[in-house]
Amino acid sequence: MSSDQVVTRFAPSPTGFLHIGGARTALFNWLYARGRGGKFLLRIEDTDRERSTPEATAAILQGLTWLGLDWDGEPISQFERAPRHAEVALQLLAEGKAYKCFSTQEEIAGFREAARAEGKSTLFRSPWRDADPATYPDRPYVIRIKAPQDGTTVIHDQVQGDVTIRNDQLDDMVLLRSDGTPVYMLAVVVDDHDMGITHVIRGDDHLNNAARQQMVYDAMGWEVPVWAHIPLIHGPDGKKLSKRHGALGAQEYQAMGFPAAGMRNYLARLGWSHGDDEFFTDDQAKAWFDLTGIGKSPARFDMKKLENLCGQHIAVSDDAALRHEIVAYLAAAGLPALSQDQETGLEKAMFCLKDRARTFPELLEKAHFILTERPVEPDAKAQKALETVSNGILSELTPHLQSASWTRNDLEATLGAFAEDHGTKFGKLAGPLRAALAGRAVTPSVFDMMLVLGREETIARLKDAAGRVGSE
Repeated sequence: MSSDQVVTRFAPSPTGFLHIGGARTALFNWLYARGRGGKFLLRIEDTDRERSTPEATAAILQGLTWLGLDWDGEPISQFERAPRHAEVALQLLAEGKAYKCFSTQEEIAGFREAARAEGKSTLFRSPWRDADPATYPDRPYVIRIKAPQDGTTVIHDQVQGDVTIRNDQLDDMVLLRSDGTPVYMLAVVVDDHDMGITHVIRGDDHLNNAARQQMVYDAMGWEVPVWAHIPLIHGPDGKKLSKRHGALGAQEYQAMGFPAAGMRNYLARLGWSHGDDEFFTDDQAKAWFDLTGIGKSPARFDMKKLENLCGQHIAVSDDAALRHEIVAYLAAAGLPALSQDQETGLEKAMFCLKDRARTFPELLEKAHFILTERPVEPDAKAQKALETVSNGILSELTPHLQSASWTRNDLEATLGAFAEDHGTKFGKLAGPLRAALAGRAVTPSVFDMMLVLGREETIARLKDAAGRVGSE
């Protein structure tokens, strides 16, 4: 490559959503490029016309956008570049590095059957490799590359180490089918070369492809990119991650209420490590990420670890950013949107909501007190808590709150003194107060709720609850 700039790519097939394994591959490419001031490109491998859909392409782009993995330039369609792929195959044919093969499917199947019966290698050796063009028949043909027949091919892999393949194990790969369409193996190499890709970071299920793809690089005299084949993700049971392990698409995790920053952090740690660091920011990940930190063994997806990291990210997030992400979560999950007032109230209350909430549903459950309206309907547990006090106590508290200055210290002192005057501890009052203010038994602290709700709303809710207790 003439430039020293790092260029990576993510190249999904648009046949479904953005799988969580694909999301991690994209993240690794994004981190590697962004941490080195390089480019991260996107290529949609849509050559399978029957299975590729615009909806799947849109879902992949949405998944990447939710994860915050921005790409440079427009996504490239592999299908639209078919003429360029064919041009390379024809160039290799003209240079004598590829040849026309007229063998039919039946002949190839017959060859393999005979080889199997004789206990020989079933690797197809075309009789047309060195045939005289004068003997060519008038029938359809494929174009095959001339694979090296002796020696070895070495894949210098940054994760797997050097992988050596004997060249007599490589067949003369088809480049162009008999209908003139290019095969995937050719398309990938041509696209990666033309896009200036310097580092190919992808799943290790592609490792076997690398030797065949390297043949094309060598035949064209192109520089081979840096290979890095990363282990796949397994479920908690050690088997390849599949639908039975739960959510698989990136957007499903958004709809479950995981924050994107926590998801990025967790996926980065899935198969890559930087010392003992578990929690880190995007800036740290970009600065630290390298290929040497990627392990050779499959990583195990652990939902509890994901939740734990997401909780840490929610706790340190900017309040306004959290509000925006929660609005997007509600839309993704198909849940009712918040009103403008509810959004404002949510952001105002964030200081007492974001600690110890691992997901947005957990945070919104804690936020019930600010999202609900009077009269507050208590749930069964809250109703029980209300029944432990007389309505008199809640009514008596009102004048004390009327005169209190509305600061946390003063509210703590006022309520502490009030409890003492009634021969009890504040802890005994806390349950009924939670029920009165939020209609729930598990809430942020009573003082935090009062500060967020303000004097007028707090007193009104206590009066409502006193009326409710009195009418039971």
